[in-house]
Amino acid sequence: MPSFALFALPLVLALFHWVGPVPDDLGVRGGHLSPCPGPAHCARVDWTVTDSGAALESLTTLIESTPQAEVISRDDGYLHATFSSRIFGFVDDVELNAADPERLEARSISRLGDSDLGVNGQRLQVLAQALDTQGLSQP
Repeated sequence: MPSFALFALPLVLALFHWVGPVPDDLGVRGGHLSPCPGPAHCARVDWTVTDSGAALESLTTLIESTPQAEVISRDDGYLHATFSSRIFGFVDDVELNAADPERLEARSISRLGDSDLGVNGQRLQVLAQALDTQGLSQP
């Protein structure tokens, strides 16, 4: 019976999909993404890139092809996407902003919880590595 409980618990919890409310501070304000309210469940970086429009396009394609990711909106150099965790369905919001021709801002924030266990920072590292691989980032 204990092995059944270990198998059934994730399935039952997955049915609830812990989505949470959309953060109030999404979007571009004063030309920039909002700062993180705290480092425990949010990560934000500015990348120096060769062409922010090309970098945004490249990362949009990557996000669209990522399982559990969905592009919510995209316009005028801004992208909002969500990433859901596989088992529990926790939702994180990811924003990209082509702030100027050689800078791309990125922010990833969890909707629920006091800690993301480093998931948002890791997600931004993966996106930065994609820019490096494609030769779109500058030192």
